[in-house]
Amino acid sequence: MSEKETREKIHRIAMQEFQEKGFKGASLRNIVKEAGVTTGAFYGYYKSKEELFEALVGPIAEYFLKHYDDIQKNFNTLSPEEQVALMGSYSERYAKDGMEYAYKHLPQMKLLLTSAAGTRYENFLHELVEKEIESTHNFMKFMVKAGMPAPNINTIFEHTITSGMYNSFFELIVHDVPFEEAMKCAMEITKFYQAGWSAYMGLE
Repeated sequence: MSEKETREKIHRIAMQEFQEKGFKGASLRNIVKEAGVTTGAFYGYYKSKEELFEALVGPIAEYFLKHYDDIQKNFNTLSPEEQVALMGSYSERYAKDGMEYAYKHLPQMKLLLTSAAGTRYENFLHELVEKEIESTHNFMKFMVKAGMPAPNINTIFEHTITSGMYNSFFELIVHDVPFEEAMKCAMEITKFYQAGWSAYMGLE
């Protein structure tokens, strides 16, 4: 086999091992054996089990984190009035882009969501939630500077609601909801949370 074919076989075997046992329970020995390579040959591709796992899910995690930052940077260039008016459309765009990307990389996405405990990606959801909370705070500061009212948000409430939103999206993926239905639900989830935040912030 060529190096490319060998790497692809290692990835395929590793995906199955990680999916069945999670990162912590997965056996590098089993992966190497099933892939038909020696341990020495494996280390020519990856230095560790964790590096192998990161090769599978890292690009997925980085896409979501970077894409959120890109959307937010663009949003922050808008005036206060434009931010209030377009907040919903930006949220829908992020949700739509995210679901499309997730379903194009569904096995890796599910691996990231269900099997990452013990790796640098086990806090992936928390990182997204923290980014969302930071953006919410920046939005409210911006509104105050523009002379618009902003509520004093309870931090426990804020974290719970924000975590619930992301968990709602990811539940669709983890439970194998077909793409068209998942996209429809994702848009409804986005509108639901947007309406709630708009009412909470007095933006209706």
